[in-house]
Amino acid sequence: MDIEKIRSEFPILDRKIYLNSCSLGALSHRATAYLDDFQELWRELGASAWYGPWWETIEDLRGRVARFLGTNPAQLAFLPSTSAALSVIAESVEYERRNRVVCTELDFPTLAYQWLAKPNVELVVLKSDDGIQVELQKFADAVDDRTAFLATSHVFYTTGYVQDLDALAEIAHRAGAHILIDGYQGPGQVPVSLGASEIDFYTTGPLKWLCGGPGLSYLYVREELIHKLQPRITSWFAAKDQFDFNLEHFVRHDDARRFELGTPALPTIHTALGGQEIIDEIGIDAIYERNRMLTAHLITQALKSGFKLTIAPNPDDRSAIVMIRHADPPEAVARLTERGIIVDHRPGHVRVSPHFYNTTDEIDRCINVLSA
Repeated sequence: MDIEKIRSEFPILDRKIYLNSCSLGALSHRATAYLDDFQELWRELGASAWYGPWWETIEDLRGRVARFLGTNPAQLAFLPSTSAALSVIAESVEYERRNRVVCTELDFPTLAYQWLAKPNVELVVLKSDDGIQVELQKFADAVDDRTAFLATSHVFYTTGYVQDLDALAEIAHRAGAHILIDGYQGPGQVPVSLGASEIDFYTTGPLKWLCGGPGLSYLYVREELIHKLQPRITSWFAAKDQFDFNLEHFVRHDDARRFELGTPALPTIHTALGGQEIIDEIGIDAIYERNRMLTAHLITQALKSGFKLTIAPNPDDRSAIVMIRHADPPEAVARLTERGIIVDHRPGHVRVSPHFYNTTDEIDRCINVLSA
């Protein structure tokens, strides 16, 4: 991995120490170039750009993302956000016989909100004993024949803990429930192979570790479920004959596009393509190993400086999200920002998230300022 060449692709690294990829991945020159191409086509061709270049770019991205996730394009839908993707799936099933959904207190709130808004659904929120993970036995005890979904995260945004998706899928399916995974903190930093898994639904997107920006989400649907579900939240991009404009006849696509809504965010389609190309060229295995090295260095330096951490005890369960306990996280983040070091905070913690384009020297400078 030519780290200097990689770093030259991300202009923010010339000015800042950027250690906040779990919130927003760095913008690359390549993503900017694709965005410029989009604007040029809009300026020169107007709506006629749809008739070739823009459709081709959408499908180019769909194919790349599908390959990256270990699946095929027919199982991948594009939606405007994870919130939208979760809502579409939550509104695609009936809750008469199975009216229970199981999640955890470590999941991002959007996951729970889908069912808190449904008065006919019982939401079970599993508690964490250590504030880092939720034991598999708790899932097994909670998921039963009343459960519609086991809905949880691939990587917990609060702790960086990487959950065992195969074990969770087995627990859900043993009880006849669906498994839905919020994977937004996963792809781009940890390997994912959905086609080889038993996951029913998986949402992710380009905002964070895939360095593609906001405004887009990817929804994977297991092949045998595509035709079994009838989404009640829908729009014209879900229609098989979307340009017939027939208000009295609605037939959904035969593939995962049946879960799509309206016109996708074309600027993000373009920036996401730039980010995805870079990730593909480096390779997720190389990225994963480099991130493990950077994370291990960050943990070592933080502990040497006297900080306490909220991280998984087993390195194999860790991601590149490191939670450093702090008495005043907002003040610490503001102080780091003044020194050109970008991180963020969550309750009681400074959250630091190195990515493949970072260096150990940058991590050392971050810890030095934080401990001063």
